[in-house]
Amino acid sequence: MNIRTDLALESLSYDHLPESVHISTRGSSFSITEIIIDDDSCLSTIGKGRGRYITLEGGSLSRFSDDYKLMAQELANELSRLIPEGAVLVAGLGNNDITPDAIGPQTASRVLATRHLSDELENDDEKFLTSLRSVSTFSGGVMGQTGIESAELIRAVSAEIKPEAIIAVDALACSDISRLGTTIQITDTGISPGSGVSNRRMELSEKLCGIPVIAVGIPTVVDMHTIVRSLTGQEISRELPNIMVTPRDIDRLTERASQLLAFGINLALQPTLTFEDVRGLF
Repeated sequence: MNIRTDLALESLSYDHLPESVHISTRGSSFSITEIIIDDDSCLSTIGKGRGRYITLEGGSLSRFSDDYKLMAQELANELSRLIPEGAVLVAGLGNNDITPDAIGPQTASRVLATRHLSDELENDDEKFLTSLRSVSTFSGGVMGQTGIESAELIRAVSAEIKPEAIIAVDALACSDISRLGTTIQITDTGISPGSGVSNRRMELSEKLCGIPVIAVGIPTVVDMHTIVRSLTGQEISRELPNIMVTPRDIDRLTERASQLLAFGINLALQPTLTFEDVRGLF
């Protein structure tokens, strides 16, 4: 069955795992599943190529958990495993005017941009700020707003500022309703913006940009055909209309989930900052 999902965790058939796929679990505040695929042999079957796919599952991200600090720190630890040393560009993918698609831009707006500090504070006595990792942030909208592929914009910006890696943040689609707004996926394989809603754009990846692209996303939508197929096991006629379904508290989910992602990204990129330091940024 053609189940539409961006999550590697939902794409695999655990009864018939290829030898190239390795799965491990860990986690405390999150239940974390790491999938490592050794080659591109799974591209034709599950649409996932060689790379690492880390899934963090917890409670609803629209609520502030008592474990919020631990969640942010655990997310930062997982991100740190994939981010190389050096300057980083954080790109918020999506449309800030459409709430389920706004997680990328809203996350990027909360990430501490520091690239300009080394020049502006060159003669400043405060050395702490100039010791921070160089970080730039960018949200360029979607092709329907600009007429330009998001990947083309990010590649152009990257070519100009020359970061060592890109962190791309986007909203995702899932097939299991329970994962809406409760799951974070991190992968070092890049991302195809809009693929979860059958609006696949140019792939943003290391192959395109020449540097590692770490994709971070949270499922905010699931399509009705996928819901019916996953619950009943029956194929749905393509003649029937389809709709995208999103949680009823999507406004709160987008705001709070993007804040958690920004917490994790800031802590991962700036390990000298404490949780309390990052909280002061919001």
